[in-house]
Amino acid sequence: MQKPNYIPLAILLIISLVAVFMPAVPTQIVTEGINSGDTAWMLVATALVLLMTPGLAYFYGGMVNNKNVISTMLQSFVAMGVISILWVVVGYSLAFGSSIGGFIGNPMDHFMFKGVLDGKPWSLAPTIPLVVFAFFQLKFAVITPALVTGSMAERINFRSYVLFMILFSLLVYAPLAHMTWHPEGWLFKRGVLDFAGGTVVHMSAGWAALAGAIYLKRRKSHLEASYFPPANVPFVLLGTGLLWFGWFGFNAGSAVSASPLAASAFATTNTAAASAGLAWVLFDSAKGKKVSALGFCIGAVVGLVAITPAAGFVTIPTAIFIGTVGAMVSNYVAHLRSKSTLDDTLDVFPCHGVGGMVGMIMTGIFASKGVNSAVAVEGLAFGETGLFIEHMIALVAVSAFAFGMSLLLLKVTDLILPLRVSEEDEKMGLDVSQHDEFLIEA
Repeated sequence: MQKPNYIPLAILLIISLVAVFMPAVPTQIVTEGINSGDTAWMLVATALVLLMTPGLAYFYGGMVNNKNVISTMLQSFVAMGVISILWVVVGYSLAFGSSIGGFIGNPMDHFMFKGVLDGKPWSLAPTIPLVVFAFFQLKFAVITPALVTGSMAERINFRSYVLFMILFSLLVYAPLAHMTWHPEGWLFKRGVLDFAGGTVVHMSAGWAALAGAIYLKRRKSHLEASYFPPANVPFVLLGTGLLWFGWFGFNAGSAVSASPLAASAFATTNTAAASAGLAWVLFDSAKGKKVSALGFCIGAVVGLVAITPAAGFVTIPTAIFIGTVGAMVSNYVAHLRSKSTLDDTLDVFPCHGVGGMVGMIMTGIFASKGVNSAVAVEGLAFGETGLFIEHMIALVAVSAFAFGMSLLLLKVTDLILPLRVSEEDEKMGLDVSQHDEFLIEA
């Protein structure tokens, strides 16, 4: 029995009361220019992206040891609750409100979703209701902090994780989303291309994961070089299937219309995942390892990560190259990590951080006007250097910001609520020590 804590409940009650007095009742819902086909597709895409978070829960939950399956999965599921409320209160406004210096949105523009239900469509998504765009973007905000948990699995205090997730969403994710996707954002105005979140989602999560692994230090089992097999490889296979399926909404939905561009992004997404899954296991095989289910699953997810920033800017054959290179680079970095003292439990940085950076570089090389007319300057492969240089600048800037700010937020969180569980709780497993639940094995 843990010590009672009334503060989180009090905060939720206060938010609920504020919602009663600020119900954001629409005056007149905008229908002019709204396309029913685009709206229907974006509702489906939004649901597909949400499905990725339970998929991530199974993906991560299957890879940890059997004392930490439930706690690891819950860290993904609770993000759907916490970030959904945070997004309605202030998150969406910080990401997509009127720009303050190109780095963050005005928090009061859409506080408590004011003006979202009856607002004019987003300028870059003119054929769907603003509320659909806002909720599509919410699903990206949900999965990003959930991705981070894999690096800190098996040793992080659950309440501390929730606090860190809130701070990360407000102070890392929202500014990056604004800088990258808002027309007045700093990176957007520099011409940086990120179709579906390679920078905003995967690089930010990857660098935060690296900061978390460094800050929380090594698990006792890692120090003792004790190997615990994955709790449930079929869970990993199921999670991969859900992620692959949901990623079609993630990438093709980022066209924000039922259009040829959405179809192109859909195709590049599947192609990169396929080539990366194969590349990972064949790279392992070339090193004398057996082909494994775990390897194919990790490789496929890395391919999905690598194609994400490029999905709507590159051709389908190019996606094969991006998936293959992304998987091989991530595989090699994961191998280097395994030989080091860094305890990134589920290799979040090698897979998402490195995969996102590879995708960003590839976008700077292969982005084509022929695929997407929004490409103002083509990639390096087409003889132009401007886009590639901007992507390199953005890569360094985003990496420094995401890593540095995440490290600071981890320190702040630790001062408020200790991040690391006790050695006794770690040995017992977080399922029991944090949640009084345990996995019943068949």
